[in-house]
Amino acid sequence: MSKRLNRKYGISRRIGAALWGTDKDPYNKRNYPPGVHGTSGYKKATEYGTQLIAKQKLKMYYGDIREKQFKAIYIEASRRRGDTGENLIGLLESRLDAFVYRTKFVPTVFASRQFITHKHVRVNGKVVNIPSYRLQPNDVVEVNDKSKKLLIVLEAKERGERDTPEYIKIDNSNLQATYLKVPTLAEVPFPVQMEPSLVVEFYSR
Repeated sequence: MSKRLNRKYGISRRIGAALWGTDKDPYNKRNYPPGVHGTSGYKKATEYGTQLIAKQKLKMYYGDIREKQFKAIYIEASRRRGDTGENLIGLLESRLDAFVYRTKFVPTVFASRQFITHKHVRVNGKVVNIPSYRLQPNDVVEVNDKSKKLLIVLEAKERGERDTPEYIKIDNSNLQATYLKVPTLAEVPFPVQMEPSLVVEFYSR
């Protein structure tokens, strides 16, 4: 966990975008790849490279999900009715760690994952410590009473860098939120352009 936290901002420079839209993301000042030869800039990607970047961007945005787990989510999305790309976004947004991040109870998706594993969150009144837990519409997520005074929670409430999407109903006074529905791609407030259709092409090769 700590290893991922330490390198999260390096992810943006490798991808070539301020992935989480934060002001302190180093990509805003050093918009070139990390490493000795990074100042030469980003090379033009091949068709395969473009698809790979789209996959990596989406996978890393949700907390650098392990490849095996991410591919399993894609496979489930492809088996469902409808557009596979839209299904993929819906499944990712239904994850508990993504939801807690969206509520702004914590500052980052990485912090959300750690917050959940430390048993600071309840779903429908029961403690859930699995970040990949899948929410269903009308599920209610809340911060445990003893956890509401944690510094990470208090600081997150003061930050205004992100908007809460309309598919989440927030009760900020009680640190409680309801997952109203599975969102479409257009409804998700990504700070950078996400292209799930290219992810589908990548895995369909």
